[in-house]
Amino acid sequence: MRAAYIDEFGPAHSIRFGVLPDPRPGAHEVLVDVEMTTANHVDTFIRAGAVRTAVQFPFVVGRDLVGRVAALGPGVTGFEVGDRVWCNSLGHGGRQGAAAERAAVPAERLYRLPDGVAPETAVTQLHPAATAYLGLVTHGGLRAGTTVVVIGAAGNVGSAMVTIAARAGARVVAVAHERDAPHCRALGADTVVDRRGAGLGTRLARACPDGVDLYADAAGVNDLATAVDLLAWRGRIVLLAGLRTTPVLPAGPLYVWDRSVVGFAITGAPAAELAEAARCVNDLLAEGRLRPREVRVLPLGATAEVHRMLEANELHGRRVALATA
Repeated sequence: MRAAYIDEFGPAHSIRFGVLPDPRPGAHEVLVDVEMTTANHVDTFIRAGAVRTAVQFPFVVGRDLVGRVAALGPGVTGFEVGDRVWCNSLGHGGRQGAAAERAAVPAERLYRLPDGVAPETAVTQLHPAATAYLGLVTHGGLRAGTTVVVIGAAGNVGSAMVTIAARAGARVVAVAHERDAPHCRALGADTVVDRRGAGLGTRLARACPDGVDLYADAAGVNDLATAVDLLAWRGRIVLLAGLRTTPVLPAGPLYVWDRSVVGFAITGAPAAELAEAARCVNDLLAEGRLRPREVRVLPLGATAEVHRMLEANELHGRRVALATA
């Protein structure tokens, strides 16, 4: 099979595209013919060795795929050959990646794709939407009637967060560039605050007079000095970006008001949590509520170039689907 892989950790241009042996499904694994994959920032971290995880070289990169079941390993039930399926947790933890014509996927990490959903739409939403769900619900305790602030609301994860929070009945305050306000409102944001200019904390305080119950930073700004003061009693901050940021933590108002800060990365999410998120992702896909703003389809051989584009911040909210055929 053809695959995008590395022989050692390194920069984007270290990704090779060539032929590797077809994987064989082991016990409780499913062999999938991959139709589409994609690349996310976390893939660049793993490729570069910035995130510690078990890796066996040659290492196929990528975490997300959409494809069809080709064969079932021993002990697998619940799938049939030909089923349209998806996965968003390959390429780390000892698992080979998704950027190949075939992949062996643990059955507990594989989900059926709803009928009628285009593969390029699905594959570009699997990682951001699951990240949004786990960040808001599993780690953030999202509930109806609460006030949620989303930093980076027009980005891939941020857009999914606005969608999920609004669907759950929360009041959503989106922080984004003014030009993205219509997009955020269309996703369900009640209020949009321009991220530019001075006094963002003051403007957010006016928009949230009763305090913020859940503050999710999908942009990696991680301005805790501002965020902690905005929280309501027992309000929570969820950090899920900004790998190298070192913010100042105002400890006093944090503990006096029972406030908390939690960190979260989908890479470490256990299979049970991923399956819970997958149910929400499939509901949103079936409802047509997960829609990338712009998708460019490139061949699988362009994987290295897409990694380079991600690291150079050249995509600006656009997504790339990598097709095997």
